[in-house]
Amino acid sequence: MKILHISDTHGCHHRLKNLPTADVLVHSGDFTMTGSEKEALDFLEWFCDLSYRHKIFICGNHDECMYGADIDGLDANVHYLCNSGIEIDGVKFYGVPMFMGDCATSRQSDNYANIPASTDVLITHSPAYGILDLDDGISGEFINYGSEELLNRLSALNIRAHLFGHIHRQHRILNQDGAIYSNGAIMNEDYTQLNTPNLIDI
Repeated sequence: MKILHISDTHGCHHRLKNLPTADVLVHSGDFTMTGSEKEALDFLEWFCDLSYRHKIFICGNHDECMYGADIDGLDANVHYLCNSGIEIDGVKFYGVPMFMGDCATSRQSDNYANIPASTDVLITHSPAYGILDLDDGISGEFINYGSEELLNRLSALNIRAHLFGHIHRQHRILNQDGAIYSNGAIMNEDYTQLNTPNLIDI
């Protein structure tokens, strides 16, 4: 299965032209910049019109208007994962969003703990601690922004791929311990350029 992975488009999705072919397109959150419903609807119209056999998206910390949203009317091949999963051609996808209301409470810890053991492709917005998560700290030193709880949960899983974003500086693909880790952040760290989407095979 060929997966095209994008993330952190922040309202610039219309600038993505000539996307490569794939079996599944995945967006791992932050499709808006300010979190407005207008931005979200514009993204959804664009996303639904793309000619991929299956399309999956989750929400990031910028997509607050989607918190608690009951999304109806999506095409049958467009899948919104919010602490939920879907199986496509025998591959089990599971998505965990990054809403700030959850991160400020124990709910996000519970969300990570509830990732099914049978997951093949995990989609989160946050990286796991120590995996493509380095960025500038307040005083200029590089620090790890990934989730330790997510890293602990990953250690108990046998995933084939983990798709995420959030840390724009770390856009790339890493093969480690038999799994593929993809930071698909499209906007670079200062939001001035678009990175090339990640294309992976599982």
